[in-house]
Amino acid sequence: WTPRACRSARRATGPMARNEEKAQAMLNRFVVAKRDANRVDMTKRPYLASECEDVSHCEVYRGQILKELSKKVSLIQNEGLDEHRVRDLNDAINKLIREKGHWERQIKKLGGADHFRTAPRLFEDDAEEVVPGRGYRYFGAAKKLPGVRELFRKRAPEREKRTRFEMLKGIDADYYGYRDDDDGVLEELERAAEEGSLQQAREDWEARKAARLAAGEPADEEESDGEGDGEDARRAERFQEALPDREAIERAILEKRKREMLAMLGGGDAGGAPKHKEEGSINLVPKSW
Repeated sequence: WTPRACRSARRATGPMARNEEKAQAMLNRFVVAKRDANRVDMTKRPYLASECEDVSHCEVYRGQILKELSKKVSLIQNEGLDEHRVRDLNDAINKLIREKGHWERQIKKLGGADHFRTAPRLFEDDAEEVVPGRGYRYFGAAKKLPGVRELFRKRAPEREKRTRFEMLKGIDADYYGYRDDDDGVLEELERAAEEGSLQQAREDWEARKAARLAAGEPADEEESDGEGDGEDARRAERFQEALPDREAIERAILEKRKREMLAMLGGGDAGGAPKHKEEGSINLVPKSW
């Protein structure tokens, strides 16, 4: 292109803006092409975050992941999507979250910002985990998929069995009623109940007495029980008579010692009993004595 040819082309096409003329210039187009050739292609992320050694490039790739996450999370909120489409979106979102963690870890390793501590927790308000801390999350319509809805259904809390320590922890003197009389209320109630019980017992006794008098029986209940009391007294008297007194016990001990002495001296029979008994002696103790 010669200056004359440029002027001829300008006259043929009409007036042209200055910026557009500079862009169409051969030198400018060469400079732009050379700059684009030397620029690193950032459109495709490396497969491994460890392959990138530039912090700025890592930040660019992390920004790309955030944009894709935002777009997919917005898309999965549509409950009208097919089930397989929702599952694919949820898997892709979890994969991007893991990839974002790899890039943030690589940025921290290269001396960049610590996004684990400073960056806000994105998309966590909408996500739910079956097992907290395991990593896989469900977003939007994925939480209502068949088989997933049952996982998030809250079970009724089970009643925990209390231990013996917990049951005895709240037991004090009031539980056993040791301080029931301190306020004076129980005494008044017992006094009123005692008076009522005595009055009722007195009325019942008078009614039974009137019935016995009408039937011709003794008026007093103790009179009807006199025969039984007499039999008990006679039985007790016989028992007292059968017991040996102090003199009989001493006499029995003395006789036992005599038999032992005679047995040692050879003056008794084989059984150790004496040959002659004292006249008038009464044996009131067992033979084993």
